[in-house]
Amino acid sequence: MDTNKELEKSDVARREEEILAFWNEHDIFNKSVLKDAPNGDFVFYDGPPFATGTPHYGHLLGGTLKDTIPRFWTMNGYRVQRKWGWDCHGLPLENIIEKRLGLATKRDIEEFGVQKFNEAARDAVLEYEDYWKVVVPRMGRFVDMEHAYKTMDASYTESVWWVFGELNRKGLVYEGFKSMHLCPRCGTTLSNFEVNQGYKDIKDISVTVKLPLLDDGGNSTDTSLLVWTTTPWTLPGNMAAAVHNDIEYVKVAVTSEGKEEKVILAKARLVQLGTEEYTVLETIKGSDLVGKSYQPPFGYMQEYDVVGKENAWKIYHADYVELGEEGTGAVHIAPAYGEDDLNLAKAHDVPVVHHVDHDGRFMPFVTDFAGQLVKPKDDDASGVTHLEADIKILKHLQEKGGVFKKENITHSYPHCWR
Repeated sequence: MDTNKELEKSDVARREEEILAFWNEHDIFNKSVLKDAPNGDFVFYDGPPFATGTPHYGHLLGGTLKDTIPRFWTMNGYRVQRKWGWDCHGLPLENIIEKRLGLATKRDIEEFGVQKFNEAARDAVLEYEDYWKVVVPRMGRFVDMEHAYKTMDASYTESVWWVFGELNRKGLVYEGFKSMHLCPRCGTTLSNFEVNQGYKDIKDISVTVKLPLLDDGGNSTDTSLLVWTTTPWTLPGNMAAAVHNDIEYVKVAVTSEGKEEKVILAKARLVQLGTEEYTVLETIKGSDLVGKSYQPPFGYMQEYDVVGKENAWKIYHADYVELGEEGTGAVHIAPAYGEDDLNLAKAHDVPVVHHVDHDGRFMPFVTDFAGQLVKPKDDDASGVTHLEADIKILKHLQEKGGVFKKENITHSYPHCWR
């Protein structure tokens, strides 16, 4: 192989560099901004990249689009100011500084000193700025990088406060809940981008749980609704159950080890009964189950007065309940731990109650498991595996006769990306 030939630039690359040199020599970008603009200003807001790393292929498409739109409106007689920006906040920067300073937890940061930690982050956040200033223009983009705004600037913070204040003044701000991933180690919620960097397949447990139905007087009947979940640790936070109005369900008598019990599940999911002997007693429309009350798998929250408690532990219709290759056609709802669950709770004023704290442990009122780590990494220093809490939940339910069936499954979980 001719090494020298491999190092030669292509004609395309040379032409690009010649054009870029011409633009720089004649200050073409600034001239395009300052030229007559008979149609006035076109405002272009450019979302800034993180300043904690170098450009990658993912910036090519976004950067090209951000360049094309202002050029188009400039050619149509508008003045388009294009100001570069730097996103100076977030977990990526925090984790970089934690590693450099040898800090493992948020408590370590507090002992080190938040102000000193922030100063270290401020000193490091723009270390790749010069490299970006080479790569972005080389992409052929017209943008002012010499007067960039930074999200860490007080002026930027004040502008955000002003915008939020104006929205609040106009009555456009409200308080609510949003389902998000939370990292117990970091002590904060994670963006989708951060979560997507850390998924891994792990062995997990699924369980089919019995929810004893209640009569109109609140007394237990001899029939249970079967619900299936791959997250047993959420069962102490159960606040509702969901079926689909149009699915056909069946009430069956199941005989196991000489004992008969009556359960309800989707007709198309009778396979979930496994090898147990059963007799179909009745066919039921999903809509006929809606509104019925049941006994929750754990009674911790029944002892407390919470807003909307009268709407809890009832069966609701949910469009997302489907007949797949798994499950019973009925699902358990823990509103604080899933987007679909949360939306259903909002629609029916079902209480949203957390039973896991920000450290990833069961709260004190979950008395049988208080302080237990819910879903740690298997390489966690505590030595607790990711299955331990689920196993304890299952054993507790089995002792009460609340488990119908359990299985091992492969599950894709967010794994701390740090």
